[in-house]
Amino acid sequence: MTSDGIRELGIPADAHAYLCGPEGFMSTVAYALQRAGLSGSTIHTEVFGALAPINPSIAYKGSGPPHQPPGPRGAGPCVTFARSVLSSRWSERYATLLEPAEACEVPARWSCRTGVCHTCTTPLLAGQVEYTTQPLEDPASGEVLPCCSIPTADVLLDL
Repeated sequence: MTSDGIRELGIPADAHAYLCGPEGFMSTVAYALQRAGLSGSTIHTEVFGALAPINPSIAYKGSGPPHQPPGPRGAGPCVTFARSVLSSRWSERYATLLEPAEACEVPARWSCRTGVCHTCTTPLLAGQVEYTTQPLEDPASGEVLPCCSIPTADVLLDL
């Protein structure tokens, strides 16, 4: 899309434009819309698409190495973060598996916390979970969404 092509469409200068897609696409189209006469304040964007790949055990920039979570020890199933070489008992004070990972400073990606984006998709090496919020789409076999699941038995996560 070019600014000339957008002008040919006859879009009014006071129109609102809603762009969804990868960042590069939205940046290019937003620039073309502005050159065609739309105000930047009427161009709305929402990122859809893959994020840059990450290897949590290499890219982590926390304040220190993974550690036991603060507070009293849990009495639930054992949650093991394989890459971080850390195990801790599940505690009812956590709403999802993502929360103890964060409390222990275990590198983990997330975005929505509701099972929509799948940014947090993690291999489930062993164990079982249940979803506290049903994901928009189930993860692939052998994977789990820590942002909206809890352990129902001891789990081994590839984090």
